[in-house]
Amino acid sequence: MEMKKITSGKLRAIGYDARARILQVQLDNGDALQYLGVGEDLWRRLSSSGAAWSFFRDNIEEEFTVKKVSAYAPTGKNPLDELFGPGQ
Repeated sequence: MEMKKITSGKLRAIGYDARARILQVQLDNGDALQYLGVGEDLWRRLSSSGAAWSFFRDNIEEEFTVKKVSAYAPTGKNPLDELFGPGQ
């Protein structure tokens, strides 16, 4: 899925698979979420919105089934360090 980089609220990238009707968003914390059953009209409206974060929250975030597909740790930080301490 091709992702379009944006900076709006917590959104950092958005992408859409029209055949599968899946909207994918990447948040500023690195989480990538897929929203299932999103119509092409909503995608067009989101991708052309001047206030994509507000549009996303008002029309998508709590209206569609979501699944988390990935996350990443901030550069230079190992997420296991919080559990086990920095490596030797």
